[in-house]
Amino acid sequence: MERKATAVAMALVAWLLAAGVGSSEGAVYKVGDSAGWTIMGSPNYTAWASDKNFQVGDVILFTYNKNFHNVMEVSKTEYSSCNASSTPIATYNSGNDSITIKSKGHHYFFCGIPGHCALGQRVDIKVSGPSSSAAPSISPTASSPLVSPSGSPTSSGASGGISTPASAPKPSSGARLAPEVLAVIVAVFFFATISAPAGLQHY
Repeated sequence: MERKATAVAMALVAWLLAAGVGSSEGAVYKVGDSAGWTIMGSPNYTAWASDKNFQVGDVILFTYNKNFHNVMEVSKTEYSSCNASSTPIATYNSGNDSITIKSKGHHYFFCGIPGHCALGQRVDIKVSGPSSSAAPSISPTASSPLVSPSGSPTSSGASGGISTPASAPKPSSGARLAPEVLAVIVAVFFFATISAPAGLQHY
């Protein structure tokens, strides 16, 4: 009976851990906070990014008027010179772009509309390393296809595309939850209860 109870407890621990890990996500950062992605008011995106602890799995959210702006992910050289004429790593123009960070290092973004980068509409997302949470799969990154003017990702030289996600994740302040920790606590308590000698369970 005790062996059966132990087996049940161990199975429960494994299940709770799997459920906890699967439900966790990276933090969501809205670029520019309430100002969004714009040149109006001259937001300082360098200052905005400087106090953030970006990690692999986090989501960078760009919100803007797609009639006047876009988002280009570019190399360091293109970023430094605000060169939008070269082929970017990726281009986004939905007005509500969620970009999941999948590697550490620097990720450079700017608005490709002429003059906007020079006016400060650019941001360097420096990622320190992987987070403890699972990375949500939301949108194209460096290895993903470009996005067509219609807002749908397409591969270079191909026609048509795949619809982008209908909704973006809700922005957060960057806090990360760890449901697996709670799962472990519950499982340990359950295991201790059913594993206690029969004579002690009544006290």
